[in-house]
Amino acid sequence: MHYIILDLEWNQSPAGKKGEVPGLPFEIIEIGAVKLNEQKQFVDQFHKLIAPAVYKKLHHQICRVLNRTIEDFRAGLSFPDAVREFLDWCGEDFYFCTWGTMDLPELQRNMQYFQIPISFPRPFLYYDIQKLFGIAFEDRKIPRTLEYATDYLSIQKTEPFHNALCDARYAALVLLRLETALIRSNYSIDCYLPPRNRKEEIYAVFGTYSKYISREFDTREKVLSDKEVTSTRCYLCGRPARKKIRWFSSNNRHYFCQCYCENHGWMKGKITIKQSEANKYFAIKILKLVTAEEANLIKQKQELLRKKRRLRRNQKKSITM
Repeated sequence: MHYIILDLEWNQSPAGKKGEVPGLPFEIIEIGAVKLNEQKQFVDQFHKLIAPAVYKKLHHQICRVLNRTIEDFRAGLSFPDAVREFLDWCGEDFYFCTWGTMDLPELQRNMQYFQIPISFPRPFLYYDIQKLFGIAFEDRKIPRTLEYATDYLSIQKTEPFHNALCDARYAALVLLRLETALIRSNYSIDCYLPPRNRKEEIYAVFGTYSKYISREFDTREKVLSDKEVTSTRCYLCGRPARKKIRWFSSNNRHYFCQCYCENHGWMKGKITIKQSEANKYFAIKILKLVTAEEANLIKQKQELLRKKRRLRRNQKKSITM
C-alpha cells in the first residue's frame, strides 16, 4: 500500500462567474504528487503541467498566486493524457492524501468534464493531512495553511509554495511527522459521487463522533423525510438516543438537534444537506457525544433563531400597518 500525496493547481474563468463554463468552474493546469511506501519512505514523484483547453487565459488572481503566465502552461500535456499518466503512476494499491478537501472533487469534476471514467472505489476514502495536522497538534482548531504547518513543525522551506510538486513535497513532510495509528484512524470520505442506494450508504465511527452519508434523493424534503437520515441512534451502544430538541434549521442546509442516550449521555447532531453533481440531494449527519454544557448550546441556538424569527415577523407587521 502506498500513500499518494497529491496537490493540484487550477485556473478559472478570467471573466469571473459570468464566463464560467457549466460543469467546470476550475480547470486543472498542474498535477504534483509524491509517493511514499507503507513505512512512509520516499518512493517516487510525479509532476505535469497541463495546457488549458477551456480557460485559455489565466485569471489575474491565479497568475498572482502561482507567479506564472499562461505561456508556462501552453506546452503542457492535455488533461486526459496527464491524468491517465498520473493514474498509471499511482498503481493499484494506494490511498490519496491531500491538504484539505478540495483536490479530489476537482480531480473528479475535471475527469467527468473530459469524459474520463471515474473508477475510484465507493466509499472513496482518503487522508486529509490538513485535518490530521489539526488533530495531532492543535486539537482540531481552525484549518491551517500548508505554510503555517511547515513553520509550526520547523520544516525547512527550500522551495516556493503554490507549485503543485513543491506543495506535495511539503505536505509529505508534514505527513511524516504524524503517527501512523492517528493517520489510519482518522480517514476522510470524499462525497463527489455520493452513495447510489441504501446498500452503499456510509456509516463510520471516529472515536468521539459518528458520520452517516445518505444516498441521493430527488428533493431536500425527501432527504429530511427519510427515517435513517433523522434517526439519532447512539454510535457506542446502538440504542436510540431520545431527542430533547428535534431537528431545526435556519437556512435549509444545516440542521441541528439535541438528544440523550441513557447509557452514554448527551449528544448533539448536525445534518448538512448537499447537492450532488446529478442535481440531487443527500445528507451528511454527524452525531457527537458532548457535555451537558455543550448540549445546552443547541438549545441556545434554537432560542436565538426563534427570537430572530419573531423579530422579522414583528417588523413585517409594522411595515404593513
